[in-house]
Amino acid sequence: MDKQQQNEIEAAVFRRLLEHLDNRKDVQNIDLMILAGFCRNCLSKWYKAEAEKRGVEVDYDAARELVYGESYDSWKDKYQTKATPEQLAAFEATQQK
Repeated sequence: MDKQQQNEIEAAVFRRLLEHLDNRKDVQNIDLMILAGFCRNCLSKWYKAEAEKRGVEVDYDAARELVYGESYDSWKDKYQTKATPEQLAAFEATQQK
């Protein structure tokens, strides 16, 4: 596999990950943080950071819109639920490791 093919495959995997997350709106960001240590907002920050490393200015809200498939505020209003005390405790436990 050459570098171009690797880049194309990695880009396709990223798009597939975004599609998967879009199909699983029931999975809250806090759940992702508890289980995997990253969430949709993390992906947005990583996208922005990698773009900037390459001299491309990307607004954080634009990066979040790419990851969420719509504005963050719109997504949050439609799909985000209030974190339960159990979720908050589980998240806190992951932060102490």
